[in-house]
Amino acid sequence: MIGRTVRRVGLALLTSAATWTAAWAEGTLKIGRDQDSVYMDPILVSQNADVWVLNNINALLVRNTRDATGVEPDLAQSWTISEDGKTYTFTLRENLLFSDGSPLKASDVKFSIERLRDGEGSVFGSMFTVIDAIEIPDDRTVVFQLKERNEPFLTVLALFAAAILPEAAVTADYDSFSAMPIGAGAFRLVEWRRGDRIVLERNPHYWEPGLPKLDRVEWHYIPNDNTRILQLQAGELDAMIFVPFNRIAELDAAEGIEVHLDPSSRMDHILINHARPPLDDVRVRRALAKGIDVDAIIQAVTFGYGTPANSYIPAGGMFYNPDNPRWTHDPEGAKALLSEAGASDLSLKFLVQAGDANYEQVAVLVQDQLGRLGIKVAIEKQETGQAWDTIVEGDYDLNTNYWTNDVIDPDQKTGFVLYGDDPDVLSYYTRYNNPKVNELILQARIEPDQDKRRALYYEIQRIAQEDVNWLGLYYSPFRNASRSYVKNFFQNPMGRFMLETTSIEK
Repeated sequence: MIGRTVRRVGLALLTSAATWTAAWAEGTLKIGRDQDSVYMDPILVSQNADVWVLNNINALLVRNTRDATGVEPDLAQSWTISEDGKTYTFTLRENLLFSDGSPLKASDVKFSIERLRDGEGSVFGSMFTVIDAIEIPDDRTVVFQLKERNEPFLTVLALFAAAILPEAAVTADYDSFSAMPIGAGAFRLVEWRRGDRIVLERNPHYWEPGLPKLDRVEWHYIPNDNTRILQLQAGELDAMIFVPFNRIAELDAAEGIEVHLDPSSRMDHILINHARPPLDDVRVRRALAKGIDVDAIIQAVTFGYGTPANSYIPAGGMFYNPDNPRWTHDPEGAKALLSEAGASDLSLKFLVQAGDANYEQVAVLVQDQLGRLGIKVAIEKQETGQAWDTIVEGDYDLNTNYWTNDVIDPDQKTGFVLYGDDPDVLSYYTRYNNPKVNELILQARIEPDQDKRRALYYEIQRIAQEDVNWLGLYYSPFRNASRSYVKNFFQNPMGRFMLETTSIEK
């Protein structure tokens, strides 16, 4: 193994929040990222570039723990669950405020979650349709009445989209709110220059004493990997995300720079558009799975930092099946399947996010490997935001992409990636739809017995793999870097940057 500085952050906070004082909060952290934000309304968001900023400015009833193995109180200080699993009662902390100083009350919680469930264009609204009613007996109490038992419900409330928003601000002038949203997180948004940067400042009304430790955070949109690295090396950036695998060792060896390989729920994959014939034929999709040499891609692209993906559930995730079968490289078998399906002279449009060195390399390798089967692959590069719009619209055949979990329970990713009856997300815009899988997803959602739930998810993983819902590539750690004076720059397995505890110590 090559030498590298892998910072392992303790699972417990380094010190009690109560001992931190506002004197700790100083300095500006400049972070270079590869994607620009598109939306600031949490119910409209699905791409990580938006999510990771929203996590800085919003707060939830409950949140994932630092190591992402459970949930812990956020705006809610406590909760109870009825014996039948259908009533959840939350008690809010005292004297909560939004970043503009207005009071945060139970009515804001009711408004936010009902809007997430019922709002037009709400990406994850289907996850909240299990809510039958929300009652607010007083300003600090919120009661959720569910239509039926829902095992993931508590973890689902830790989803970024369940952020608690100020009803008055959203309803008074939505356009202004969506351009400059107000939240209850550690930071408040003060500037958003599309195509350039997002600027956050310390929220003086944040509920955790002494946090955040920074005065200001700037997210700079720098799509080219090499440019981000050069700016980090020159000290123009304090940190950057998405270090290319082939630059990890170099940056690790550089004086004054630390590389952070944080445990992740990340899975890289190639989306397949099932609505584009002949990709609607499982034989053709299986031919692609057999024709692509994933092990060769992992070796060439990840430099040993990636491990083969055998399931849509990330390795080590809840109900992940380590023994789920994976497709192996079999060019002759692939050719036989193509012949059986009558898919000769196949041409595919491979959409790639421009400036991402890893994905551009994956595309070239796939182009070569499938070319040996007689499949013509045309690589089309688009800016990341444009590429996302193209995926949503369905104007592609293949696309390199990745997923990081937002909640611990596999229900969220399963529903987004595989539930074909959701017209809003269309199985991660692959248009995959297997009625049997849809049925299993609904069963797993209400099954209280954990062993039975595991068995259901094992079956879902098996079927999805056989159907080739997408082409799984690899699991990998988060790959970020910072100047050595940046302390506690950490991304938890759900992808959340814990910037409230980050500090600059020069």
